[in-house]
Amino acid sequence: MREWWVQVGLLAMPLLAAYLHIPPPQLSPALHSWKTSGKFFTYKGLRIFYQDSVGVVGSPEIVVLLHGFPTSSYDWYKIWEGLTLRFHRVIALDFLGFGFSDKPRPHHYSIFEQASIVEALLRHLGLQNRRINLLSHDYGDIVAQELLYRYKQNRSGRLTIKSLCLSNGGIFPETHRPLLLQKLLKDGGVLSPILTRLMNFFVFSRGLTPVFGPYTRPSESELWDMWAGIRNNDGNLVIDSLLQYINQRKKFRRRWVGALASVTIPIHFIYGPMDPINPYPEFLELYRKTLPRSTVSILDDHISHYPQLEDPMGFLNAYMGFINSF
Repeated sequence: MREWWVQVGLLAMPLLAAYLHIPPPQLSPALHSWKTSGKFFTYKGLRIFYQDSVGVVGSPEIVVLLHGFPTSSYDWYKIWEGLTLRFHRVIALDFLGFGFSDKPRPHHYSIFEQASIVEALLRHLGLQNRRINLLSHDYGDIVAQELLYRYKQNRSGRLTIKSLCLSNGGIFPETHRPLLLQKLLKDGGVLSPILTRLMNFFVFSRGLTPVFGPYTRPSESELWDMWAGIRNNDGNLVIDSLLQYINQRKKFRRRWVGALASVTIPIHFIYGPMDPINPYPEFLELYRKTLPRSTVSILDDHISHYPQLEDPMGFLNAYMGFINSF
């Protein structure tokens, strides 16, 4: 008679195989509406999802929103309507590898490519010669830094940036505290393909929930929306590749932090101070030391890493105060 563990293994194999091929969750009505109201454009043969809303008639102002890791442009839905009351165009995209955009694999994902995709989107929309306000969060902060570097170099075909507002992004490698799973995946070891395939809603939700404040954590339905965006086009299988941005940020620190420190456009930072990834006060002290000309809005003590979702009104008021100050 075979050993019991062999029999258990034989029984478990088909179950594991079925699990690894489990289909992505269905989109909620709200997330489905977000997708159907958006559009796609093609960048080097890859489909990129974006939203483009027309707001205030007669205003020349344009704002482009850059989302964070590991979520998508849907992160901005709570402040979207408020932005359309101030700006003529409100534009957001899902970066390559995120949300409803394509998620090729294998692929060398980089901050440089994501910045080029933003530039390509604005050319596609005929806005390449307009002055753009950038509003970014987390991963999007790093993309904004690269766009700022290109703007500083006065290279033809680059964005003309009018203002930049960052939020809860790890712009300094030395004060960034990635989650344990991010540490394991970013190094691309032998465990990476196993961990990405084994990732499920339970693992995802238990990993993401602690980066929210204790009173502002997402509901289960909101977490499912985030997970559905990740699972779309098998996005869980490229998370390890996307996380290479952590290594890129360290390698190109001088380029990207230097871009922030040397430009003269208005710069602002909206900060949820309970953020365990960019902890208070270390992060804020270094930010103010490095960018003494930048203004800062600190939200309530219990607001954490996703301020636009945790405190949308406070976030929107802080951003409008910045935009109306120049």
